[in-house]
Amino acid sequence: MEGACEASLACTTCHVYVKDDYLDKLPEADEKEEDLLDLAPFLKENSRLGCQIILTKDMEGLEVTLPLATRNFYVDGHVPQPH
Repeated sequence: MEGACEASLACTTCHVYVKDDYLDKLPEADEKEEDLLDLAPFLKENSRLGCQIILTKDMEGLEVTLPLATRNFYVDGHVPQPH
């Protein structure tokens, strides 16, 4: 997973599919996340941006899968730093 925008909600490179058992344990996606997901290739009902998932003990065992491709948006010359 690339995470190109460093969790600034400017890309969809952290697009993941959350296993259905855990969807109800996550808070609802906010409008900005939903707008970005609308631009993500291979969108599904269980799509989320991984950078917006804050892990808690309730999510122990959480499984996600990656889509076949993601889309990166270059924003004003932003160069992501390694992490």
